Amino acid sequence: MAADHLDQELSRLGAKAADYAARHQVIDKITWPNGARVAVNFTADFDAMLLRRVLNEPPMQLAKGEFGGRVGIWRLIELFNGHGIKATIFTPGRICELYPQAVKAASKSGHEIGDHMWEHRVPDDAALERDHLEKASSAIEKLTGRRPVGTRSWHTRSLLSDNGFIYNSHDTPDHRPHYVSDADGSRPLLNLPFHLAIDDAMFFSFTWLNSENEAQRMMDPDHVFDIWWAAFEREYQQGGYLNVCLHPFVSGRALRIAMLDRLITRMKSLPGVWFPTCEQVARHCLETNPPRLSNTRVH
Repeated sequence: MAADHLDQELSRLGAKAADYAARHQVIDKITWPNGARVAVNFTADFDAMLLRRVLNEPPMQLAKGEFGGRVGIWRLIELFNGHGIKATIFTPGRICELYPQAVKAASKSGHEIGDHMWEHRVPDDAALERDHLEKASSAIEKLTGRRPVGTRSWHTRSLLSDNGFIYNSHDTPDHRPHYVSDADGSRPLLNLPFHLAIDDAMFFSFTWLNSENEAQRMMDPDHVFDIWWAAFEREYQQGGYLNVCLHPFVSGRALRIAMLDRLITRMKSLPGVWFPTCEQVARHCLETNPPRLSNTRVH
């Protein structure tokens, strides 16, 4: 009986592995434009206080989020502009209403404005989900003159494809850009992964998401610098990809801006480092490594 159970379990795991392989296509040994060794996406989730409101968090948390909209986002824009970096700012539709000048300033500086849901959540109802995505896209287009083609969200893949999105930057099944498709291999969508180890909120966000005292995060910026530099150095050595996830209400604090300035300066000291927007990475991947799956649609 034990042997039969083991055989059944191995068969089940094998089926799962086959399903995963059918849904995911990793871009192996990717090459970057002009002989660059590594592509580094600096991204910012411009949430401000939206997630705090969705979670019904206390006023102090709301104020911390508001700092991101009033101060933090401007410091990040100044940092990126000073280094000549084109970042991607994933922006909820509601933020376009709350902080329109910041969104317009980021776009005018050449930064990509990506979708980050209407109010930092995806409704379970399909019709309402579609409505939220349309409202968010329209709000971004109204301020920037261009509809977003990328998102960081939980929106369903088919809905994103139907609305002209060419990439998501959300899931982390691999450290390299990869395509995710339906079970039958259709409707592939590029994913540009980031990881919580390269997410500022995991290190600096005190009272994060109603966490208890033992779960608080308030780390020395110099220690985070060492962690992120080691992550970058590894990708640089093997010729890869790094997606740095920031939040204006977290990294917009002066000490953390100074740490990011040192990090970017050190990255730039090495030859062959490319700092594109996520859209630039996505279009490069689609052009040079299109998915080997059926029903491919490239917008």
